[in-house]
Amino acid sequence: MNTLNVGDKAPLFTLQNQDGKDISLADYIGKKQVLVYFYPKAMTPGCTIQAQGLRDSKAELEQLNTVVFGISPDEVKRLDKFCLRDELNFDLLSDVDHSVADDFGVWGLKKFMGREYDGIHRLSFLVGLDGKISKVFNKFKTKNHHEVVIEALTELNAQL
Repeated sequence: MNTLNVGDKAPLFTLQNQDGKDISLADYIGKKQVLVYFYPKAMTPGCTIQAQGLRDSKAELEQLNTVVFGISPDEVKRLDKFCLRDELNFDLLSDVDHSVADDFGVWGLKKFMGREYDGIHRLSFLVGLDGKISKVFNKFKTKNHHEVVIEALTELNAQL
């Protein structure tokens, strides 16, 4: 795994959201900061807690000029169910072939209960207005991910 770092140019991507609509990172460059968060699987306990925290923080994120994209290898249909079930208010994007996860360096070997497999590592990236990675979030718990993100955004915006 060769994960992107602060200062790296974010890979531009277009993926389908939960409604089957194409969403392109390029459409947001220069207009909004974008939190790109990678999660392993829709509707699992940890992923649900993480998504709900971001859902409940939407107003604060908007005040900080930030839009959220959650990316997983799930099919569009599963993402739609996740959004409806948890009343999510941001786009979930389907990366079935994990090409975007590869580009960000978050697809790789994982170990769970003695089993090894390839999958998405739970990491988040803040893409600045200039299209570069301005923050990498790799130390958080699913229940406080949104708080860590808002704190970092507040600090970054204070520096501008």
